[in-house]
Amino acid sequence: MYTKIAFALCLLLTGCKGNSQEKETAMKKDDQTEKKFEVTKTDAEWQAALTPMEYQVLRNAATENPFSSELLENKAEGTYVCAACGTEVFKSETKFKSGTGWPSFYKEIEGNVAYDVDYKIGYKRTEEHCATCGGHLGHVFEDGPEPTGLRHCINGAALNFVPAGE
Repeated sequence: MYTKIAFALCLLLTGCKGNSQEKETAMKKDDQTEKKFEVTKTDAEWQAALTPMEYQVLRNAATENPFSSELLENKAEGTYVCAACGTEVFKSETKFKSGTGWPSFYKEIEGNVAYDVDYKIGYKRTEEHCATCGGHLGHVFEDGPEPTGLRHCINGAALNFVPAGE
């Protein structure tokens, strides 16, 4: 008889789940609405338009390996644009050497970078993405230099560089 009661309790406990485990309940109403972007493509179109690394970073929010970007040591004057749609996202004069292994900027081009909260690694981070196509760029942290105190830590694979005058 005790075995039946223990079995019933185990079944009851493992079958129960609270509202906080329901994704729809745990999400805010704003999170449930799909964002609309000026530039939209199907998944197949994005895969055809981007390199495999660009696709993983921009469309699947992957992170490239540190110190792997050709743009990390770029010191030329110009503009960094979204590799997916060409939207200008950072100016070269706001780039600085952070030592993190990813291109870093202290200021974005206002209106061209959008922000979301990201809990993917267990704690709150501010994710940055292109405001035109929604492509994942990286994250912003509050440990950067003056004048903003921000460090926009950006995947080089999410960017293309346009030299000044072009």
